[in-house]
Amino acid sequence: MWNHKRIYRVYIQMRLNIRRRAKRRLPARIREALFIPEGPNEVWSIDFMSDALVDGRKFRVLNVIDDFNRESLAIEVDTSLPARRVIRVLERIIARRGKPTCIRTDNGPEFISHLLQEWCESNRIRLVYIQPGKPTQNAYIERKNGTMRRGLLNAYLFYSLAEVRLMAEEWQLDYNTERPHKSLGYLSPVKYAEQYYQSRAEALKLYPQTANGNPSKIVESRLVDKIFEKPENSN
Repeated sequence: MWNHKRIYRVYIQMRLNIRRRAKRRLPARIREALFIPEGPNEVWSIDFMSDALVDGRKFRVLNVIDDFNRESLAIEVDTSLPARRVIRVLERIIARRGKPTCIRTDNGPEFISHLLQEWCESNRIRLVYIQPGKPTQNAYIERKNGTMRRGLLNAYLFYSLAEVRLMAEEWQLDYNTERPHKSLGYLSPVKYAEQYYQSRAEALKLYPQTANGNPSKIVESRLVDKIFEKPENSN
């Protein structure tokens, strides 16, 4: 015969009574094609990376890029980066360059937090989630993560977080100003942005009416110029 009290005591000692944590169900994500921005601050992508110091302590890296020119906007390093910290990083970027129209991210716990969702709603920023298990839907920042992994995290041994932050800052400067990107015509992110603003300035000189951000007005302006153009031999 079984002694149910003894069985229960052994059951408790082996910690078999710990309830399993139910996996949090994610809402269905709509598949969206990878948007190709036509200008800065249209779409930012954010993602996390992880690594460890020499002594075994793990740390995380928050990456933020502008999808338009692949510019690295922030590399935040710490042992813990909760949703509030993510929001502070985004606010710091917005303070110096304006806010984005859209932010693309995966379904990490920090990104699906109600804090980030409410912050995006209050700032009128569209928050777009990729489908679970589909990192290619966030390909721009995944490519940048791979470059950073090969060129920094896997290339050096780190003894402190201060060392990681310092080298990450140096790597970010080189990545933005010196490293050519094939998709950008072999220009660096900064050079590509400079070329964009230069072309915009020249276009505004030729067609000032496009300053409101509606390039379709260019065609209309050309028609108007032709209609009101005076013949050269007119008195």
